[in-house]
Amino acid sequence: MKKGAFLIGLLLALATFSQQTYAQGVWKSLSEVTYKISKDNFGELYVPVFSENIKKIEGKVVEADGYIIPFEGMFKPNHIILSSLPLAECFFCGSGGPETVMEAMLTKPIKYTSKRVKIRGKLTLNANDPEKLMYILKEAVLVEN
Repeated sequence: MKKGAFLIGLLLALATFSQQTYAQGVWKSLSEVTYKISKDNFGELYVPVFSENIKKIEGKVVEADGYIIPFEGMFKPNHIILSSLPLAECFFCGSGGPETVMEAMLTKPIKYTSKRVKIRGKLTLNANDPEKLMYILKEAVLVEN
């Protein structure tokens, strides 16, 4: 009986580790971006150059966990910014780079929380519109933890 309980505990631990690794894996893959400097009418822009690994997951449904970052002074329940880092360390407020945040266009509104959430959606890459983030999840949904 003890052997069975141990095996069940081990399997649960491995499943949890696997889920965390997968979620971190998306952010890790998204960090494989470099930048080139381009110019427009307003000056210099840093344009993302996506790695082959990033290009392979474009258009695919991915899961990313992180923190909801309020932007423009308010929270928009259908259009959020998700950060792999907590607010104090995120791209907008701390030391994180632009590869640590993504926009999520949700199919159903969600309530703001300061706790970590998991979002699933179709990954779109953006290298052309400076008004948007370079990673966008479309048709996104909140994944229940």
